[in-house]
Amino acid sequence: MPEQKASRLPFHYAWIIVATGMLSIFACLGFGRFALGMLLPSMASTLNLSYSQIGFISTGNFIGYLASVLFCGHIARWIGSRRLIVIALIIIGVSMALISRAGSFVAILILYFVTGMGSGAANVPVMGLITAWFDRTIRGRAAGFVVIGSGFAIIISGKLIPFVNRLIGPEGWRMSWLILAGIVLIIASLSYFFLRNKPEDLGLQPLGSEGRVLTPVLQEHTAMQSIYKNKVLYLLGSIYFLFGYTYVIYATFIVTTLVKERGFSETIAGNFWSWVGLLSLVSGPVFGTLSDKLGRKAGLMIVFSLQALAYLMVAANLPPLFLYLSIFCYGIVAWSIPSIMVAAVSEYVGVDKALAAFGLITFIFGLGQIAGPSVAGILAERTGSFSSSFFMAAAFAGAAILLTSFLKKPRHTE
Repeated sequence: MPEQKASRLPFHYAWIIVATGMLSIFACLGFGRFALGMLLPSMASTLNLSYSQIGFISTGNFIGYLASVLFCGHIARWIGSRRLIVIALIIIGVSMALISRAGSFVAILILYFVTGMGSGAANVPVMGLITAWFDRTIRGRAAGFVVIGSGFAIIISGKLIPFVNRLIGPEGWRMSWLILAGIVLIIASLSYFFLRNKPEDLGLQPLGSEGRVLTPVLQEHTAMQSIYKNKVLYLLGSIYFLFGYTYVIYATFIVTTLVKERGFSETIAGNFWSWVGLLSLVSGPVFGTLSDKLGRKAGLMIVFSLQALAYLMVAANLPPLFLYLSIFCYGIVAWSIPSIMVAAVSEYVGVDKALAAFGLITFIFGLGQIAGPSVAGILAERTGSFSSSFFMAAAFAGAAILLTSFLKKPRHTE
């Protein structure tokens, strides 16, 4: 896109990156990951899936996610973040379309593994674009707007999937997968047209950095060597691991818990899930901005405290009012931790190493996502209820609060 086109906009092109990035997250995580919770009850019924098999499907997705995170940073530097994001979204769309035709646990497990690979390969470079396009003073807010794409996807899946199931019947989940796949492919084309790798491509500076001297970018091998020696990244990674382990248990099993254990209809459970999506729309911007003001440490501790409450109120099998409070506590902070982490890593290591650093902690985060649903599924299988799994999630959220208390103020200033 020529420079003069960007200059005619009444706002900085960085906000186009945010809007398109939000759509990419809407597709790669919102539909590629979080729609699964709504699809699982009907899939489990028609394919006779056990609790542990449901957990392994979710785990397979995150193994794929983890595998792609290992190399997506290098590929992004080779072909550019924009191309990688587009290719990854196409992979997600095609694999989801194929899931709509799958007839066995093994087939779904393999295809959803591929979906996970696409999700990781799209998510990391999308978040990396924020560090390139925004100054640190507003990076938390910008990342917050990007991550709420998942919230919009949850709202849509919570309404669309029960509607399709009522219209078509027990096999309606197949049509739902196909519809979601089509939307993902449309977003892939939009990402191709609107995303740009860096402000310099349009003759711009990162938003908020005008008038400042920017630090030169280090060579890739230098950046990678230095981040592996940075102890604070492993502390951030451990905290991110606990987020991955706990939030995914709730996201994967809350609808199944409501339908199978609490006696709610799929439509009512879908309404609960849509409320998570609606509330989550404020999670990234509000808590990302809060962390800009109060610091990343305080922001993370507040978020984990609310998540721990959400898990406890489901685990304790309290009256329905507490389910609404649980949905509120979970939804209001749902996507805030990724937005805070994007801002945090750039402050601890600098913009030049931010993509590599975020890839490292996302890899550790991915380990948590792999472990969470499989352990929770096996635990539910053995106890006959997901209550023990939600108690475990609450305990791990508490551990995250403790680890966060050890974070020191970042020394890096851009």
